[in-house]
Amino acid sequence: MLNEKYRPKKLEDYLGQKTSLETFVNWINNWKPGKAILFHGPPGIGKTSLVYAFSNQNNIEIIETNASDLRSSKELKNKISDSVSLISLKKKGKIFLFDEIDGLSGYEDKGGVKEMINIIETAKYPIVLIANDPYNKKLVSIRNKVEMIGFKKLNVWDIIKRLQFITDAEKAFIDKEYIREIAKKSKGDLRSAINDLEILYKAKNIDSKHIPHLGLREREISIFEVLREIFKTESIRMARDSIGNVNKTPDEIFWWIENNISKEYEKSEEIAKAFEMLSRADIFKRRIWRRQNWKLLSYFIDLMTGGVAVSKENVYKKFTKYQYPENIMILGRSKSKRFIEKEAMNKMKEELHCSIRKIKWEFLPYLKIIAQNEETKNNIVKYFSFNDKEKKILEYN
Repeated sequence: MLNEKYRPKKLEDYLGQKTSLETFVNWINNWKPGKAILFHGPPGIGKTSLVYAFSNQNNIEIIETNASDLRSSKELKNKISDSVSLISLKKKGKIFLFDEIDGLSGYEDKGGVKEMINIIETAKYPIVLIANDPYNKKLVSIRNKVEMIGFKKLNVWDIIKRLQFITDAEKAFIDKEYIREIAKKSKGDLRSAINDLEILYKAKNIDSKHIPHLGLREREISIFEVLREIFKTESIRMARDSIGNVNKTPDEIFWWIENNISKEYEKSEEIAKAFEMLSRADIFKRRIWRRQNWKLLSYFIDLMTGGVAVSKENVYKKFTKYQYPENIMILGRSKSKRFIEKEAMNKMKEELHCSIRKIKWEFLPYLKIIAQNEETKNNIVKYFSFNDKEKKILEYN
């Protein structure tokens, strides 16, 4: 992928973020044990690339992990805690890079946050943490232990300059107007801009009418970028890694892939094979839900990403307009209604001393029948202390 091919190899190749670059270099040159630094800012602006450019230039080993994959204290201890004190045999030193550190912010991750602080305090090598949202209140204890560096979105002219450099290096003939449009619509996200450039570079019969669908607003950029990487790669690893930084759950990504397979693949046997991979992934998803066995999550992700990616015979060099999954749109429109219903059933749960499932399937149907009498309905509303919105749960839809 062009993003990897043209990742800066040394600091002089690094684009923008001059203040952040200087602060980081000064910090790491004066680093002392027990100190860590936290990079924060939107995706695709060079937070990870800065660390790699510095380490490559100085022959330093990088040990990178996604903090959201090591959520618990036990996982951190088993996989990281010992490494921070071991000597690098091949290079001058080490840098430990923890991406998506905000993945440790949930209630179930308190042990993980505590262990991360312990790692910072005892590490014999520099530690770099990366977060999109470092101001989550549950990350307070980590923020108190680190120096913070903010990264800003890149300006349009810097992105145009880098895109033009790549097209020249690739000897790709792409209209400069298209390059400007990609840069403008990227909204400061260089990574997504380069991915959009790659689509243009590899696609055939593309024209200006396709440009509006490239570089969509920030939230959508991420998922469209993921879909492009899954459908346009033949590498299982790249397909799997593509979902690492997207702000969506595996379940949501599953439905995005499911909804767009037939838009990307053209041969019936490829479509059938891709849906077979999704079907197998769905089996693991249901086993995870029923057994609460989260070790199976990797199989679910591998099948829905890598499995779908290798279901095609060859990469389609065309532009595909990916679409929002219909079932997620329906859930989005009904979100407020479902929230109100949940609040109403929680009140019923307190009074009836049973599960919400039992209320939904055994009590509520009969309550709706007897609530057709207005006086009875008022008594039910009063008994459960329903407000005006919650009492609608007693009505037939």
